[in-house]
Amino acid sequence: MSSVYVLHGLKPWLIQRVSAVYIALFVIYCVFALTTAGDTGYLQWREWLFHPLNTIAVGLFIIALLLHAWVGMRDIILDYVHNTLIRMLALNLVIVVLISSGLWSAKILLLSVAI
Repeated sequence: MSSVYVLHGLKPWLIQRVSAVYIALFVIYCVFALTTAGDTGYLQWREWLFHPLNTIAVGLFIIALLLHAWVGMRDIILDYVHNTLIRMLALNLVIVVLISSGLWSAKILLLSVAI
């Protein structure tokens, strides 16, 4: 067995674990912020979201979420879709949806910096 074959699954496994930890920590942070915020309206939440540190945290959350979703969906498709053509179509569809979602999220976050 070559070392490349043995390490083949390590990178996706590591991405899945690291992204899961970040997603969990971010959700805990958001729940804490929500419970300690008190009575707030749209402008207060917008100000909170567009604070530079929160914008960076949300951006990292989106990247982690997209990577986590890609590894999970890729593994499911590779394990359960046996027809090569359908497998390639499904993988490409997932890629298009995830890239589109990432670009849409980046547009929202970048608009926050410009405002």
